Amino acid sequence: MKKVLPKNIHPWERVFRFLLGAFLISLVFWGPQTAWGLIGLVPLATAFVGSCPLYTLLGLTTCRRCENPSPSGG
Repeated sequence: MKKVLPKNIHPWERVFRFLLGAFLISLVFWGPQTAWGLIGLVPLATAFVGSCPLYTLLGLTTCRRCENPSPSGG
């Protein structure tokens, strides 16, 4: 599973994605109340998984620690 969904998102980016996703989903209930707010499920899902499929396709990462894990596991 690590090859399919490698960790490639920095912890701070995960927090940002979570907040962005939560905000967009809240638009379904408050604000314009349209289904477009459901697009917030994408950043929310990537925040929980810690992997961005687009980053994987492009070979990018914002998490250097995830890219080169230490042998001690910490």
